[in-house]
Amino acid sequence: MLTNKIKALAAAKARVAQLELSISSGLNHELAGLPAKYGFSDVGSFIRAVKTVAGGKRGRPAKTPALMKRRKRAKITDAIRVRVKKLIEAGKTGSQIVKALKISLPSVQNIKKAFGLVRTSKKPAGKPKTSRAPAKPAAAPKLRKKRVSPKKPAAPDSKPSQVSDESTPVPSA
Repeated sequence: MLTNKIKALAAAKARVAQLELSISSGLNHELAGLPAKYGFSDVGSFIRAVKTVAGGKRGRPAKTPALMKRRKRAKITDAIRVRVKKLIEAGKTGSQIVKALKISLPSVQNIKKAFGLVRTSKKPAGKPKTSRAPAKPAAAPKLRKKRVSPKKPAAPDSKPSQVSDESTPVPSA
């Protein structure tokens, strides 16, 4: 029973190999016929034509004039500034000015700000901000005073007999 399964597996592998060979030979035959199908005399000229259409280099899209054209930055001249001011005074919005003059909206806003034509929001006046005083220079380290207890007044000696004889020097002979 096991040998029958091994034989069936070997037969299936042989069939897969035969199918792969027939597909690759059929594909090769089909690929070999492509240049003639599209009017090329040999494979080399067909490959050059395919590379030219694909852009020539791998991984890069074909360069077309539309992709190569880059927009340049608009030059804001004094004439443009004057036209912006006239359009603002005529009541045009920022987006209308952008379309008319072909400049960016931030440029229009900057020109309006330069002319003082930008409305500021009316916020209630708050407390005026006071500026902080400059920082003081670092102080010199404080000197610590030694703590001395106050002296008590000496009590008068009323009893001279309490003086010991040991404290007085005895003349030696």
